[in-house]
Amino acid sequence: FGSIPRLLMFWITTEALRTGTKRLTLGNSLAEFMKALGLNHRNGGMGSERSDRKRLRDQMERLFRARLSFEYDALEVRRWLDMQVAPKGELWWNINSPDQSVLWDSWIELGQEFYEAIISSPVPVDMRALRELKQSPLALDLYAWTTYKTHQVNQNKKPQRVSWRQIHDQIGTDYTDPKDFRRKAKDALRKVAVVYPGLKMEEGNGCIIIHPGRTAVAARKS
Repeated sequence: FGSIPRLLMFWITTEALRTGTKRLTLGNSLAEFMKALGLNHRNGGMGSERSDRKRLRDQMERLFRARLSFEYDALEVRRWLDMQVAPKGELWWNINSPDQSVLWDSWIELGQEFYEAIISSPVPVDMRALRELKQSPLALDLYAWTTYKTHQVNQNKKPQRVSWRQIHDQIGTDYTDPKDFRRKAKDALRKVAVVYPGLKMEEGNGCIIIHPGRTAVAARKS
């Protein structure tokens, strides 16, 4: 929950694609890793509930050892896929001394199914935009969603209408009141538009319309 596991997931995806391997090195300094995520290793002490170090430690353990489950039910057919995020790993950092380097790098090894899901159809995001949106988990989700949708409509070469109900079912299930989600999502999308100037989006009747536009990160020329 919160922004930190989302930032970690973006980092995992980026590193898996960059290195082409399931084993990802987190480095030998907590401070450097936190800097890569856009987190402040100096704010608060370990006794503070708002300390980025404390929250990162807790959320890393939750996410890396989590199991993601996908289920599909239709008539008499039921399918499921369970994926472990990182079934192997070693963390050598001293949380109380984030600047201190250690002799061995911390690392995680991604589960095979999870790794294959990451590299099968990636859409790049701008880490600078993530750092600007890190205070809002909903804005991070909508940034990821709009980058993917822009990539999708660019391939199809036509706009796509997505109802607020569909957006709520995909992103806003934590919000029991759809109207409250819609209000907060509109505010978050305004923040997304600031850091993602290539986004071409407008509000329709009960929906959002995504038009072909620039992806968050320009494609490299061959």
